[in-house]
Amino acid sequence: MASFTRLSLILMTSCCGGALLSGCDGALSVASPGEGVIVVPAPTPAAPTPSPTPTPTPGTPAASCPSGTIDRGVIGSFRGCRIPSLITGTTTLAKLPGVAYEINGRVDVGIDIGGAGTAPGGQSAILTVAPGAIFYANELDADNDYLIVNRGSRMLAEGTETAPIIFTSGQNLRGTATDESQGQWGGIILAGRAPISNCNLGGVVGGAANCENVVEGTGTALYGGDAPADNSGVFRYVQIRYSGTILAEGVELQGLTLGGTGYGTAIDHVQIHNSSDDGIEIFGGRTNLKHIAITGADDDSLDYDVGWRGQVQFLLAVQKPTNTQSDNYMLEIDSNNGEDALPRTWGQIANFTFVHTTTGTNAAIRIRGGADSRFVNGIVTTPQACLNIVAGADAGGKTTIRAADSTPSTSSPVVTGTLGALQEYGPPLFHSIYFACGTNKYAASTVNGVSVTTAEQLAVVENAPSTNIVIGGTIGAALVNMYQIGTGPAAVTATNAANFNPAPATGLAAFFVNAPYLGAVSPTAGDPNATWFQRWTCNSNRINFGATSGACTALPVN
Repeated sequence: MASFTRLSLILMTSCCGGALLSGCDGALSVASPGEGVIVVPAPTPAAPTPSPTPTPTPGTPAASCPSGTIDRGVIGSFRGCRIPSLITGTTTLAKLPGVAYEINGRVDVGIDIGGAGTAPGGQSAILTVAPGAIFYANELDADNDYLIVNRGSRMLAEGTETAPIIFTSGQNLRGTATDESQGQWGGIILAGRAPISNCNLGGVVGGAANCENVVEGTGTALYGGDAPADNSGVFRYVQIRYSGTILAEGVELQGLTLGGTGYGTAIDHVQIHNSSDDGIEIFGGRTNLKHIAITGADDDSLDYDVGWRGQVQFLLAVQKPTNTQSDNYMLEIDSNNGEDALPRTWGQIANFTFVHTTTGTNAAIRIRGGADSRFVNGIVTTPQACLNIVAGADAGGKTTIRAADSTPSTSSPVVTGTLGALQEYGPPLFHSIYFACGTNKYAASTVNGVSVTTAEQLAVVENAPSTNIVIGGTIGAALVNMYQIGTGPAAVTATNAANFNPAPATGLAAFFVNAPYLGAVSPTAGDPNATWFQRWTCNSNRINFGATSGACTALPVN
């Protein structure tokens, strides 16, 4: 793993004046990775303007790398250009013909400013990535390659439908990645200062500025604080391919990790493809997600815990045909063994399609640890049980299915969550769901001597306040072409997800929109949400999004 030690700063001039790795804060401060230190010579008398470097023919490597990066030679159809291991200040990475940016070891954006913003030595940074830029991990080094945006910094990765930003492996550039490739690098981590519940110091209250923890697998990177509106940047029209390094038993990096990121962070139109661990894992915080495609995750598609309180709409998750992990759920919802840790996990998922394929996991969705959830307008297919609701304590009722501790607040998220001391919303809530399960609809597990029986789970799903639930659906009637709504869910009355938006008094903008159908994809021609997943995504043997999406094993002509 790359060292986090501050290294010598390189001061680069020509702010935004045609520089390809440019800083707009008067000077770009970039720490050299220690290999091939970049030296900026003193100014010399003006010389005749040289002829411009010819633009390479599409599909051929660039002749050289932009200033501030290290030339790594030709890799496939690209020239590899290594970015520094520490980026501070304001930096822009342009899309350049024939250039791919290399992530070597651990790459830090900014230096952690702490949960209260006062950590000694902390430095905020803003890294802007142009549409169409391609990043790859250096598979030839022994380090675990990943990029982390530290607390107080932002990454603005805004691609477009026709020019998505792609983060992938070196093998993908070399043309050796296949539909079965996974775990070839560590992925992307955003660390923020929003509330979490799993403080790593005794006596610290969840959600406090000093309630923080180490991002799994990094050793030193911290997340958490007391700023629910914290902004770690924008990820829009982004692909993350072949990630999910497993560092040790139970210690993994995912495709995209959100650690304590706030609702100022925008995650929209993001595909995670072939992560060897989770597609996306959310550790607390308040970030909402929209238009998410998770294809081929070997562990959970979406995993959220330790006090995350947020919303997801338009989530399409398709598992890989065969899995090597033994507990791969479409959703794993938890509180990290803190049954009543505060803030309590409270997630709302609307308009989702889950295609669960494994027979090695007991259910498609696992809810445990006292976490609260609401599910709206969903389609779930699985050869196994649909639900595995687990409680690890029986304090005042089994923690995952006990009644709300008082009248729930109408806002989500809020500081207290509900009017009660436990922030308890009660049993999971289901509105307009089509479950196409195996023979057993529910799976029971025993933790600490406590079991939520299949009869108790049935009562939660099929009784009020749950509405419009089909638990005996069939896979054949559930979906067409793996993602379009089938005749079964089409016959179920949808629920207006906008009814569950935060109350205006919270100051939060409305997030859920009324999508009056089940599943992640609109059946109405001309509706933007009928084609939201096309063009910017990639195809594989997990799912084919159509001719407008390229193959995941290939890269766009650059």
